[in-house]
Amino acid sequence: MKKSESKYYNTALCMNEALIALLEVKDLEYITVKEICEKAGVNRSTFYLHYETITDLVNEAMENVNKRFLSYFTQDENDFICKINSKELKDLVLITQDYLLPYLRFISDNKNVYRAAFRNPNEMQANARYRNLKRYILEPILEKFEVPDMFRKYYIAYYIEGIVAIIKEWLNNGCQDSAETIAAIIEECVRPSNGAEGKSYGK
Repeated sequence: MKKSESKYYNTALCMNEALIALLEVKDLEYITVKEICEKAGVNRSTFYLHYETITDLVNEAMENVNKRFLSYFTQDENDFICKINSKELKDLVLITQDYLLPYLRFISDNKNVYRAAFRNPNEMQANARYRNLKRYILEPILEKFEVPDMFRKYYIAYYIEGIVAIIKEWLNNGCQDSAETIAAIIEECVRPSNGAEGKSYGK
């Protein structure tokens, strides 16, 4: 990367971070270019050198967040489908730590992004976080259980909303519990064990 490109990237990154910080405490419609520039330590002309509107900045910020998000998942989605197809129904569960742990670790490392996303779900494309979860995990499992297409959306809504509720509570607590603990709790909620005895909730 050339020096000029590096400077351009760093300036854009500062504005990305400034926007996310503001979205944690304000709705997008009330955020101004002036506030973003002050937070990022740049002037208005620099902002307009990079973007035409705040929406352009939002789109760039979300693209960067998505790249970071995907970097936490080293396993190919096809591997998940192969695992699903090879399991017996009695051993199949919709929520497993295979993809819960990287997902939760990303949240813990990017608390500000998720606080901002929960405050501004439409602008920050919060639902996009669950697209791969639905497409590559939940849908294939529900298909294997022969759940009719017309009913799958209800099952998926139940699981997704439950996970989101736990994550919100975890964020409110500053993610003090480990990702392993939260993953174990979510998995226990989905498929309770025969009793709490011997259940490991991470460290």
